Amino acid sequence: MSEVPSVSSKAPRAPKSANKTATKAASKRAGAVASGPEASAASAPAAAPAKSAPQKAMERMGLTRDIDLALHLPLRYEDETQITPLAAAHDGDTVQCEGEVIESRIEIRGRRQLLVKLRDDQGGQVQLRFLHFYPAHQKTLAVGARIRARGEIRVGFFGREMVHPSFRKVDEQTPLATSLTPVYPTSAQLPQAYLRKAVASALKRAPLDEVLPPSMIPAGLPSLRETLQFLHHPPPSAGLSTLEDHTHPAWQRLKFEELLAQQLSQQQAQRERAHLRAPVLRGSKGGLHERLLGALPFALTGAQQRVTEEIAADLALPQPMHRLLQGDVGSGKTVVAAIAAAVAMDAGWQCALMAPTEILAEQHFRKLIGWLEPLDVEVAWITGSVKGKARQKMLDAAASGEAKLVVGTHAVIEDKVSFARLGLAIIDEQHRFGVAQRLALRKKLADSLNDDTPGAVPMEPHLLMMSATPIPRTLAMTYFADLAVSTIDELPPGRSPIVTRVFADGRRDEVIEKIAAAVQDGRQVYWVCPLIEESEALDLKNATETHEELSAALHGKSVGLLHGRMPPAEKAAVMALFSSGEMSVLVATTVIEVGVDVPNASLMVIEHAERFGLSQLHQLRGRVGRGSVASVCVLLYTGPLSDTGKSRLRAMAETTDGFEIARRDLDIRGPGEFMGARQSGAQLLRFADLQEDAPLLSAARALAPRLLDDYPQAALRQVERWLGHKTEYLKA
Repeated sequence: MSEVPSVSSKAPRAPKSANKTATKAASKRAGAVASGPEASAASAPAAAPAKSAPQKAMERMGLTRDIDLALHLPLRYEDETQITPLAAAHDGDTVQCEGEVIESRIEIRGRRQLLVKLRDDQGGQVQLRFLHFYPAHQKTLAVGARIRARGEIRVGFFGREMVHPSFRKVDEQTPLATSLTPVYPTSAQLPQAYLRKAVASALKRAPLDEVLPPSMIPAGLPSLRETLQFLHHPPPSAGLSTLEDHTHPAWQRLKFEELLAQQLSQQQAQRERAHLRAPVLRGSKGGLHERLLGALPFALTGAQQRVTEEIAADLALPQPMHRLLQGDVGSGKTVVAAIAAAVAMDAGWQCALMAPTEILAEQHFRKLIGWLEPLDVEVAWITGSVKGKARQKMLDAAASGEAKLVVGTHAVIEDKVSFARLGLAIIDEQHRFGVAQRLALRKKLADSLNDDTPGAVPMEPHLLMMSATPIPRTLAMTYFADLAVSTIDELPPGRSPIVTRVFADGRRDEVIEKIAAAVQDGRQVYWVCPLIEESEALDLKNATETHEELSAALHGKSVGLLHGRMPPAEKAAVMALFSSGEMSVLVATTVIEVGVDVPNASLMVIEHAERFGLSQLHQLRGRVGRGSVASVCVLLYTGPLSDTGKSRLRAMAETTDGFEIARRDLDIRGPGEFMGARQSGAQLLRFADLQEDAPLLSAARALAPRLLDDYPQAALRQVERWLGHKTEYLKA
């Protein structure tokens, strides 16, 4: 019950030692202030009161402003507006009853329990059972006390009972609640009663005036104040179904407000970027980019030509490009990035390419070296594994401008790395970098171009982000609303189709036989494991054990092992053997998820496939099918499968289309998990559902520019109310 937290059966109580410690600390602080030689009532500063455990818990949950509490909405509701006679309550019903305690005792039945018998005014009886209780509970639930209790009725061997009901002491005149009782998301240190009072108090103080002009609020929706009052304290007549499925007009108003704030933030970021300067990058006739195109051993697809032109048009503008290049695995994004880099270098500027893993960065490096070194372009290589004189040589080449292209991992943005004239930055698999890394990169890149001249217009390099995880349209309209998006929706010719098979782990021997046959025919095989070494927590086949098993089964064929803990030189040596065809089978962890390109590899086995995410499974599958031979991906799973696991494996078996995979992944995981590190743990959309609320998203997207143009102060207040400090996450 909400009013008396001290008698809730689950209310936490501070240990005596903690109380003593707090008292001593308070006395010590008071003594220190009072005993100083200069101490006086006028001059001594008041010690800041210590924060209680609930206050600290609220801060950890981000509930620091009145508006934060006002927008902290209930998970569900309890109906405490009526009393149900016990005679009318059935097994499994959740009811509120009221009556007199006629028996209260402690029993030992395997464990200490408090048993309380309650009789209502109609003579019905129920036993209240508490497995966790405090002396205060015994006192409140003493014989003769009048109690109002709420819980689920269970009919068992000892008759009717409620286990751990909520309860409070009342009298005949204690009124019933007039609205449904909210149950909020909370933590162990933050009792519901405390949080309910905090929210109710914040609702009175929070600035809930209408920010939006009336003409811009969709017809039929209540005001924001009415919306929040209703959702925190709905009347008994409110339909619980529309409250719980978020279709009630009050929920629609909240979703619209949230989506509008998000769209305003993104579009404002886009407008701010339009006021920045960037180097104008145009390739010259017969210049580097044309020579690169002429030297490539293949022709670009129509989709590659289209996105190359889109990027070139952006680079030729004096405003910084902020573009996402997305394409399915194997669609040829690297060559598009190389052509963009060639345009920048042709214009006399440097380019940096950053990848999330050293293996992926090295794959890029080798490809770019192969294409650009014959054209007399120096490429620098900067990762954590490059040490000593070799590293200093690369740093000097980047700082002097001698290295026109710098390729590496996040080491590219370390403090010691500087550029002479950085005009373009390319980030591959950008969603794999955390928010802090991406914001740091943008600042570093901008710093490399700017000086401290007063009044100078800020300047940023152009930014091209690449992703092999296609972004569904609704996500592109929200989290990437400030980005221009180029899509490669065509695979290069000659790619073989990939057939996906799903096998239970019991057919493991059969799979190994298929591998032996493929190796005998001269094909190469990947076997992917989720762990490196044995784990007591998870009973999974590990990479080292599988490597030994396959080495024994394949009679003298070369079987390699690759995982993230290996020294970089050793990893490079293993990859070189596999790439050259000298190694038949590569047992690896997910370090081969992206970037690895071995056309002769036509079979992949993913062990414990149920443990991987859908996007990761699709990325791994993309390592095969890169040659002209038909390829197979085997998903080995260990049952029983969860519903989510079944959905993932079914999606993999039914389609190889990355865009369809992304759509299903969004359905399964929701936008928060799908976006991963972009939010850095901060959920940017709490109420809106991008699939169900597409009409509201479209309305917010259309309204945002009008609001920015005609009511800029209202737009600013809307963003501040809903997003606060989170606006930086949206820009990353």
